[in-house]
Amino acid sequence: MGKEIKFSLVFRDMWQSAGKYQPRVDQLVKVAPAIIRMGCFDRVETNGGGFEQVNLLYGENPNKAVREWTKPFHEAGIQTHMLDRALNALRMSPCPKDLRKLFYKVKKVQGTDITRIFCGLNDPRNVIPSIQYAKEAGMIAQASLCITHSPIHTVEYYINLAKTFIDAGADEICLKDMAGIGRPETLGRICKGIKDYKHDITVQYHSHAGPGFNMASILEVARGGCDYIDTAVAPLSWGTGHADIIAVQEMLKDAGFKVKDINMEAYMEVRTQIQEMMDDFLGYYIPALNHLNNSLLIKPGLPGGMMGSLMTDLEDNLRSLNKWKVKNNQPELTTDQLLVKLFDEVAYVWPKVGYPCLVTPFSQYVKNLALMNVMQMEKGKERWSMIADNIWDMILGKSGRLPGEVDPIFVKMAKEEGREFMTSDPQENYPDNLDTYRKKMQENGWELGEDDEELFEYAMHPQQYEAYKSGAAKASFEKDLEERKAKKNAPAAGAEPKQITVTVNGQSYKVDIAYGAQPSASDASSPAAQAAAPAGEGVEVLAPLEGKAYLVSSANETPKKVGDKVNEGDIICYIEAMKVFNRIKAEKAGTITSINFTSGDSVEEDDVLMTIA
Repeated sequence: MGKEIKFSLVFRDMWQSAGKYQPRVDQLVKVAPAIIRMGCFDRVETNGGGFEQVNLLYGENPNKAVREWTKPFHEAGIQTHMLDRALNALRMSPCPKDLRKLFYKVKKVQGTDITRIFCGLNDPRNVIPSIQYAKEAGMIAQASLCITHSPIHTVEYYINLAKTFIDAGADEICLKDMAGIGRPETLGRICKGIKDYKHDITVQYHSHAGPGFNMASILEVARGGCDYIDTAVAPLSWGTGHADIIAVQEMLKDAGFKVKDINMEAYMEVRTQIQEMMDDFLGYYIPALNHLNNSLLIKPGLPGGMMGSLMTDLEDNLRSLNKWKVKNNQPELTTDQLLVKLFDEVAYVWPKVGYPCLVTPFSQYVKNLALMNVMQMEKGKERWSMIADNIWDMILGKSGRLPGEVDPIFVKMAKEEGREFMTSDPQENYPDNLDTYRKKMQENGWELGEDDEELFEYAMHPQQYEAYKSGAAKASFEKDLEERKAKKNAPAAGAEPKQITVTVNGQSYKVDIAYGAQPSASDASSPAAQAAAPAGEGVEVLAPLEGKAYLVSSANETPKKVGDKVNEGDIICYIEAMKVFNRIKAEKAGTITSINFTSGDSVEEDDVLMTIA
């Protein structure tokens, strides 16, 4: 019998790669015993990355979820691991050092054993401090090599990066093939090179199935000395997700490797429970295309973990764009047409912004920049006309060192806008601020939580946490879910009756039928109606895109209010779209005479956000 290879179930990423949300804590606790009974997993990915944030979005406390979810695996002797974005920790934007340190302390006491640290720029300056913080907190520090395919990202590049992380104290190395576009033979050589450098270092391989390479890649890394393979369970295997445990186990067993058997009765129970979760509510956020493999993903190299939310968000972008096209007497686009345009634009944009690995948050930045280009060009505008500050931070080096050179067009634009390129340690740009959030929690009468976990959650995700505490997040989610259910259960277009005949006291009447919510007089006072109509006097500030409107993006800012004086170019609010905050600036100096939204409200393109006189 050959080398033993162990399996990990990436339960968190299975859901994130399929759709938008994660299961509730009661669903997680219910499925855990069946996962354990499968008998084939030595590790389970329980949390990290988007898990913490999306729970807040539908009104569930993620700290409670993590504690209860990891407990049964510990009792069964199964290690738990999480995804960790290094400088960004659990969010899309960089974190101060004090928050990063608290992050590992909280997750360790909550029950997470291993942290998978990655930086989409593969910048050691972002990863190495996280290795140190994790080890200080008692966690196993697994440093990741973010795998992509470009002229820069060679076998030698990755082996040297692994050596750097190992020398810095990493306990393990992960080959994080987040888009599944790593070429099998190349990955095998990388794995072998790492093992040649330190034969006893643990190596884990993570790959997505979408482009079609990953079964061959799993076999090659196994032959290169890999120790753990990430797998999934149907009905969330394959597609934009990961290879199914059954296929991987059988393939490696046939190749002579020692692998654990699968309790198929338990497998079927897990499969059934996953389907029940999808039927409950999660399936309403899983686009059908995400169940399919798609080799078109090879060209743009977008990660599987992003495809779930991308396809869901794309529905909103397409609706917004087509609304504009109808208004301007242009033919509408289909989802496929917009998707191909987006993929082509990502491939165009990626080299120009310095070849960042397309993994969170940089995959979102590149995708958002590409999608904004597509949306603007479809409306007859220029490329690069909307670049969010987070994207500028990446281009300028504020988030870390880009692998390649940026295009001269951005050098020119930066100079025109007074922006400076940076080469200093990215952490220097983000001063400690836990005390600010601690003070705000005390003012609000909020508990800091067991082991300061509520303080951590607030400082990590300020807007989402406030929406969670107020109940707005839960209300917004439930409204959206009901709308999706109604849409799914509505009669097919053209199938519903348009008119019926009713008889009252022997008299027949023809009655027209209208489907969907109809405006009424009372609707004029709704937030949406107010946002769509001018309120106050002066120049209207219009939303340039669809998203959620906020007055501030962090606790360090002071929200604008009616009566405030502003100068031309001042930041007056933000629209959060596609996981980044887009600054909305005053186009003229004056006084704010109306604010037509409450922070967290959904707005559509051309809604009136404020008026300035």
